[in-house]
Amino acid sequence: MVHLVYCDNEGKNGEKVLDKILAGTKTMVVRGASGRKIPHSRVFEGEILYFMQKGTSKISATATVKNVENHIKLTEEEIIKILEENQSKLNLSLKQKERWHKKCLCLVQFKDVKEIIPLEFDHQGNMDDWLIIEKIEDVVVGTSIPYNYEKSRF
Repeated sequence: MVHLVYCDNEGKNGEKVLDKILAGTKTMVVRGASGRKIPHSRVFEGEILYFMQKGTSKISATATVKNVENHIKLTEEEIIKILEENQSKLNLSLKQKERWHKKCLCLVQFKDVKEIIPLEFDHQGNMDDWLIIEKIEDVVVGTSIPYNYEKSRF
């Protein structure tokens, strides 16, 4: 499986998340919720991540999953500890730390980041900020197929 990851526009000092990934100052992304939510337990070492900047329709970078940590039913103290222990890789702003202060966390470390010739994303309906798909062409203009949430179910 491959994963399409939306990157937020807001980071430290107005820096965009995708810019930090491309600069190598961010080597891990986090997703969290009050309960298990995609990509929790659905992303694995060796899989490919594709990144796109939120608000654009361009898929512009790729990386390989290096390590994944899935956490559930975290206490307040555990959430703070996990985010702090990984801050050197996550490079989160204060606002992002608050956003990802959740009981269920999925931390995805990646390597081999490469900028790619941008692919035009074919946005459909109510897609989430993390898509799990068979191949990137499934969400690219001209080759896309109707998005099916089958791959995103637990």
